[in-house]
Amino acid sequence: MKLHCEVEVVSRHLPALGLRNRAKGVRAVLSLCQQAPRTQPRPRAGSERGGRHPACLFISTLKDKSGTRYELKENVEQFFTKFVDEGKATVRLKEPPVDICLSKASASSLKGFLSAVRLAHRGCDVEAPLSTLTPVKTSEFEKFKTKMVITSKKDYPLSKNFPCSLEHLQTSYCGLIRVDMRMLCLKNLRKLDLSHNHIKKLPATIGDLIHLQELNLNDNHLESFSVALCQSTLQKSLRCLDLSKNKIKALPVQFCQLRELTDLKLDDNELIRLPFKMGQLTNLRFLSAAQNKLPFLPSEFKNLTLEYLDLFGNIFEQPKVLPVIKLQTPLTLLESSARAVLDNRIPYGSPIIPFHLCQDLDTAKTCVCGRFCLSCFIQGTTTMNLHSVAHTVVLVDNMGGTEAPVISYFCSLACYVNSCDMLK
Repeated sequence: MKLHCEVEVVSRHLPALGLRNRAKGVRAVLSLCQQAPRTQPRPRAGSERGGRHPACLFISTLKDKSGTRYELKENVEQFFTKFVDEGKATVRLKEPPVDICLSKASASSLKGFLSAVRLAHRGCDVEAPLSTLTPVKTSEFEKFKTKMVITSKKDYPLSKNFPCSLEHLQTSYCGLIRVDMRMLCLKNLRKLDLSHNHIKKLPATIGDLIHLQELNLNDNHLESFSVALCQSTLQKSLRCLDLSKNKIKALPVQFCQLRELTDLKLDDNELIRLPFKMGQLTNLRFLSAAQNKLPFLPSEFKNLTLEYLDLFGNIFEQPKVLPVIKLQTPLTLLESSARAVLDNRIPYGSPIIPFHLCQDLDTAKTCVCGRFCLSCFIQGTTTMNLHSVAHTVVLVDNMGGTEAPVISYFCSLACYVNSCDMLK
């Protein structure tokens, strides 16, 4: 029985001597092995069922393939398993007085391994097959590589799977036309680089990579970023997203639910608009959307707090003198109901109301006063200095400008009149 993880062996004698343990967790193979028989009388019938010898813990690393053996029978002082669901645990031994700290293990494999260690500590038979006390081969350590970089089609693995322990995978210049489904089984993946390929569509199952923090899709053939991805577990994990050099014309309003994003690259696409709820990306610090077809910025853009902003090469239009008026008096029942739901933050969802009404509520406009409006509003255009939202701003054009047009919405004539000074 084997477990692949990182191991740190900490001596409990060092603090008593005024020393600190300087060990660092290293990749290792842990094995439950059958102890070799020693020169002692053969056990009598009935003692230790089947005459089996007790199991021991065998730890091998890439630098020490011959490994270190630890007795287990009646030798475990305590198990620390508070973070076992995160792939972490500690086994405290009596002799030698060490703590064996395990991390970066598969949670399910770790639980099974610890159960077997408990049985060995009690002197019980371990049901799982035991390994032999032999040095571990280098190929065993290849199974839990954490990083793999492939930059040519000829090096792309076709006949064997990716190591399941990968945390960083780069497959660039491989001619991929779709995302390899084998990548979506890499549950420890934190960084996925699929740049410089020919991918046209992203599977929604990318959202099942619960630890994914960086996703690089630069220089592909993408035309959209799906709503399903925006509403997946990427909402909690994704920090950096590179969608530059694709064919994306618009991002869904649900894109702004990826609220952990800090870095977003959208350069060299065909964007005609940014999601009008951009202001909800409160953690965003780096935004680059140069060389697109943006005529204006959404009103909530003013809520961003950026360190770096690049909007060079867009087709920003001059602000319109006259507003677009879509007011209705009295308000329709749909408009009144939608405003009441949103203004009072009443929960809603497809199990409660029809799906198309949920979509209407998701795409409601935000008035400058903070209230919401659905299809009854006044739309006006003004300009803003981009330095008001970003510390460093790349010039918008070759004339040295740092101003861009912004669309604003007003839920009533009163709101529009009160904001006239802003629109001048």
